[in-house]
Amino acid sequence: MKTIPAFACLGAGLAMLIAALTAQEPTPGAGKSAKKKIVEAGAEVLPSEDPLHAIHAHVCGFQFYNGQMDRQVVAHHYCAQLNEDVMQCLLYDSDKADARLIGIEYLISARVFATLPPEEKKLWHSHVHEVKSGELIAPGIADVAEKQLMRDLAGTYGKTWLTWQVDRGDTVPLGIPQLMMNFTEDGQVKPEILGDRDAKYGIRSSDKRHEREDLPLPQILDGADDWQKEGAVQLDSTTVESKTMIPTSPKK
Repeated sequence: MKTIPAFACLGAGLAMLIAALTAQEPTPGAGKSAKKKIVEAGAEVLPSEDPLHAIHAHVCGFQFYNGQMDRQVVAHHYCAQLNEDVMQCLLYDSDKADARLIGIEYLISARVFATLPPEEKKLWHSHVHEVKSGELIAPGIADVAEKQLMRDLAGTYGKTWLTWQVDRGDTVPLGIPQLMMNFTEDGQVKPEILGDRDAKYGIRSSDKRHEREDLPLPQILDGADDWQKEGAVQLDSTTVESKTMIPTSPKK
């Protein structure tokens, strides 16, 4: 079953919060030193087989903190495909060179999702609604390529961890990762962040919805989007016993 093949044909077409959405302070710290610039220049000659060169797709959508739908962010995903069933994405708050890395998302096919235990499935969300509604876009690629990409993404499942809560104004990553979810119905995403995102790229989500009407509507498997049925799963900080000594093998 081929679930995410369209990414392979996107070539190097690299195009989650748009800067105007928050009035937070910039990340603290002095400007880049000459030494840092030399290191960056050296990084430009990294071998082509390194992980960053595997990134081949940029999609932009919306997510919310599991259990707190009022806390919504725009997420720019830069993704690499590991195989036909698994993809991994770096999440940024914008598509600019100085964007902040705010999280990660793993995407899997329905075939793989079906094999997960019930407790694990609670951590995963579906992508059907964001694709069919036009909320998810792939900036900077041809319409025909974007539509094929969305066709393949519609039936996948994602697990997202936000590591930098920029929506509350944090200037550096604070606290523990938070589990994020995707919207499943119209009217859930805030109109203002949807409108701002669309204006940034000169598109209308309603047009995207119309263009995707003929895309298949994959069945959402049981266990996904669990926040709609039961209490939302979220991480909490816990203190555990600190083991500072490395056990040694008994002498013979």
